[in-house]
Amino acid sequence: MELIQVIERKKLGFALSDEEIACFAQASVDPATPDYQLSALLMAIRLNGMNAQETTALTLAMARTGDMLSPDVGGITVDKHSTGGVGDTTTLILVPLVAACGGKVLKMSGRGLGHTGGTIDKMESIAGLRATLSQQEMLDIVRRVGCVVAGQSAQLAPADKRLYALRDVTSTVDSIPLIASSIMSKKLASGAQGIVLDVKTGDGALMKTFEDCLKLAQAMVDIGSRAGRRVTALITGMEEPLGSHVGNALEVKEAIDVLSGRTQGPLLQVSLMLGAQMLLLSGLAADAQEAEQKLRGALISGAGLRKLRQMIEAQGGDGLVTQDLSRLPQAKVQLPLHTDEAGYLERVDTTRIGLIAQSLGAGRLQVDDVIDPSVGLVLMKRIGDQVRAGDLLGVIHASDNISAQRAAQALRLALHIGPLPVKAAKQLYALITKDHTEVL
Repeated sequence: MELIQVIERKKLGFALSDEEIACFAQASVDPATPDYQLSALLMAIRLNGMNAQETTALTLAMARTGDMLSPDVGGITVDKHSTGGVGDTTTLILVPLVAACGGKVLKMSGRGLGHTGGTIDKMESIAGLRATLSQQEMLDIVRRVGCVVAGQSAQLAPADKRLYALRDVTSTVDSIPLIASSIMSKKLASGAQGIVLDVKTGDGALMKTFEDCLKLAQAMVDIGSRAGRRVTALITGMEEPLGSHVGNALEVKEAIDVLSGRTQGPLLQVSLMLGAQMLLLSGLAADAQEAEQKLRGALISGAGLRKLRQMIEAQGGDGLVTQDLSRLPQAKVQLPLHTDEAGYLERVDTTRIGLIAQSLGAGRLQVDDVIDPSVGLVLMKRIGDQVRAGDLLGVIHASDNISAQRAAQALRLALHIGPLPVKAAKQLYALITKDHTEVL
């Protein structure tokens, strides 16, 4: 079968057969296939869409272009995926908590690009930690510790790597079938039997509207269910950074603060909601209430923090950071930002805050950019909080005074203070399973 025939059929709006979709996936990993042919088919899919059967077939075909793991770790392996946000450190909190409750978490994570942070970058701010692991190393750590957080192998769904790069330069990023198959092909290839999806909505999310998030969440749950996996999706808010810390070492610090019981708030709330779903998919709790009680028990007893240290040390890192935060990279400049205004924090430009952290060196413009693990910012106010003149709004962590001053000016513009009280930002919008969608 020739790829040009597949392009022609999708251009005319026909549904593609499994064979035609397999041809597309195999062509994408063949260096002899011209980029322009793959781009033409991506645009045809963007314009004419794909039905549920096509999207599932594309996901499976992409997954099968590389390794397909079948983890045997003595339990149901679970994974969590977030569509990206700012100050989203849930992985470093829920992974050890779920493992402390008996779960087996094989978490495949990525690096940050653009205004959203990457879990692997955060992990690598810990001295000595290795996130690039062989398949055998990952499985050994899960068997011994109960959890691992590792980078996505180049051998997992290699078709996605090329197609993702082409989507970025052909204005085909905003296609739900292409987004869903990209995410789920890697999750299916990694072998997770239970998958919890955290689909972000709001200013700081990649998908801004609830309607688009709901379509994406339903598509991904449907793909996983058709592929024989247990999948649940939550749509959660990104109208403001989820945590108060934005930046790699800073977010590790906040995760440790949460696991130590020193910090409460939305970051812990969302971590518990996602972790509860992971326990349910693992068969370790009868309902969400029991699952959250177990997670809170692991938090209060310190079992979650101990599990984080075990995982860090199993991956070659300095586990003492869980007791001594000064062992994390420290920024040379820490500049406080105060306000002359009074009122209430009514709105946050969350994407701008992510871009501020990126400009300080915490993120990347290009994949091969080198990041500074020590820089970022800490926010002192959340939406709905009262603000008085002279209050501390945040602290900039920078490598020099010039970049700190520039970031402080930008942060002042990203935080909108109004005269009237407003409600706190919403955290949970919907729960989607194979059998039902509950909008909250």
